[in-house]
Amino acid sequence: MLTVAEEAHKTDTGRQRHANEDSYFARPPVFAVADGMGGAQAGEVASRIAASTFERRGQVNPKEPAEGQLEEIAQAANSEIHQLAQEDSSRAGMGTTLTAAMVRGDEVSLGHVGDSRAYVLRQGQLKRLTKDHSLVEELRRQGRLTEEQAEEHPQRSIITRALGPEPNVNVDTMTFPARDGDIYLLCSDGLTTMVSDDEIRQILVEARTLRSAVNKPTPRRRRARRAPR
Repeated sequence: MLTVAEEAHKTDTGRQRHANEDSYFARPPVFAVADGMGGAQAGEVASRIAASTFERRGQVNPKEPAEGQLEEIAQAANSEIHQLAQEDSSRAGMGTTLTAAMVRGDEVSLGHVGDSRAYVLRQGQLKRLTKDHSLVEELRRQGRLTEEQAEEHPQRSIITRALGPEPNVNVDTMTFPARDGDIYLLCSDGLTTMVSDDEIRQILVEARTLRSAVNKPTPRRRRARRAPR
């Protein structure tokens, strides 16, 4: 049975925005990141609800499937965000992404909605485990955009699935066999729109600790931070 040997987490407002719409939850064996959207600070509220739902859920139930628990928490957060948006017109349309991981036994289970991401670094190779729920990703999968075009597309910020906008949401769940030495990364697009996958891999490979990795300045500004959704 594998255990979480090290963890590190950090959130940063960045250079473009004055408010931070990202929230996270980190209490082994469960980790989650949420990136909110919506005006009048509604995005902050939505992401905070998603993270706090894990807090209120409490301990993991070892008798229940991990994927089922992650989906249940995501659905509970979706219902709360949606209801709040219906009751408060200033928060209409608010929502948040959610990418969550549960480590159990020799496996890592994920629950995923939106364009935040989960990666694994294994033997020096970085692999993305989730698929973005975004307009650009749909076009890329259809072969209408190349990988390079998708990275620079002006509509890359448009997501097609989130917690909150609808009373029900489809949650991607999946489970992967873990190995000793794996490094799992959960992040919002605040990282991936600024730092390429190759740069992320390099940072993780070269870092002596996870804390030093999350505190390392990004190698360069790959492009301007995207406009708020």
